[in-house]
Amino acid sequence: MPKISSFLEAQSALYAYMRPAVLTGHYKLTTMRALMTALGDPQDAVRAVHIAGTSGKTSTAYYVASLLQGAGYTVGLTVSPHIDTIGERAQINLQSLPEQDYCAELSEFLNIVDNTDLQPTYFEVLVAFAYWLFAKRNVDYMVVEVGLGGLLDGTNVITRDDKTCVITDIGLDHTEILGDTLGEIAAQKAGIILPANHVFIHQQSGEVMQAITADNLHIVESQEVTSTTLPHFQRRNLHLAIATVEYLLSRSLDGDELTQAERTYIPARLEVVTYLGNEVIMDGSHNEQKVSALVRDVRERFADKSMTILLSLGNNKTREVLPVLEQLRSLSDSIVVTTFTLYQDAQRAAIDPAAIAELCRQVGFASVEIEPDPKLALERALEDETVVVTGSYFLLNHIRPVVMGRV
Repeated sequence: MPKISSFLEAQSALYAYMRPAVLTGHYKLTTMRALMTALGDPQDAVRAVHIAGTSGKTSTAYYVASLLQGAGYTVGLTVSPHIDTIGERAQINLQSLPEQDYCAELSEFLNIVDNTDLQPTYFEVLVAFAYWLFAKRNVDYMVVEVGLGGLLDGTNVITRDDKTCVITDIGLDHTEILGDTLGEIAAQKAGIILPANHVFIHQQSGEVMQAITADNLHIVESQEVTSTTLPHFQRRNLHLAIATVEYLLSRSLDGDELTQAERTYIPARLEVVTYLGNEVIMDGSHNEQKVSALVRDVRERFADKSMTILLSLGNNKTREVLPVLEQLRSLSDSIVVTTFTLYQDAQRAAIDPAAIAELCRQVGFASVEIEPDPKLALERALEDETVVVTGSYFLLNHIRPVVMGRV
């Protein structure tokens, strides 16, 4: 493989690993396990915190990594999907590698992969690269966010008895793959748990708790961290992260450590940016559970603001459209529906904006506009003083570079 010298070239090289959809009813770990063997099992070289759930996985992962780093450890973090660059998939101490370092490491790694007879997917390559890099850089801990489900997710190849598992709030999402009930979905999430693993979870519904079984189960008291700066759902995520890290450190965290963790920067989670004199609120909420949390905090923090919604959803969210719109309608009666063009873990199209627009009218939006181009859609939405950009993270891949001044 030619030497990779930029994130753009890295992304092009990784597109070669795009495979036909493997998530339509069946996916497995055969290739990933074989790839780990070929790489020397880097996934088991480092103590791991493995995080599954429906809502809050990424935020909880960032908080765990931040707290461990604050305690003096070198910490690898892998999350998905990425928001700005693929470097986010293999962070060390909450920083992506510099572009040239990342590209050099990825070039070396892909040469190893290409010398096997395996055909890993894009997601599997990125997870394997993170494991390989963390082992190579000799980090103390790695914090791993599950991509989809848990049991058969590409991250689920860690076999260490001392792996720590975290299960965040579980709701109905990816039902076409994980099951139609909370119990079925929870069972898939619980698939990351090994017999000796310690598991941390907030108390949830009986259906969920029946599916989360472990010998070392820590049910964290359902409360929020007291904070005047974090949205409510982030306080809950931070609380779960604190309980997990206090177990790992065998001590209570002090006030300075907690304050520092509160300041952890988490992209596209109720992220507020001033752009052209407008407030732009960006949050990748794409199901009813996540949007409900978003709406609660937006209404509380921006109650006096006139706002417009900017929305696009992936075509794997057709069941979510109506409940998402019903939640968003309580924020505003104005919405701009758009689309996206993006390739990350799978080739995914956006739901036809016209179809979403029709449902918008049904739930009571008074002003419904369709603009397929995300950047032009943002311009339309900016006619209001506050814009809430939500739905697919893939939409945010288009919007964030604009409002952050990167394009």
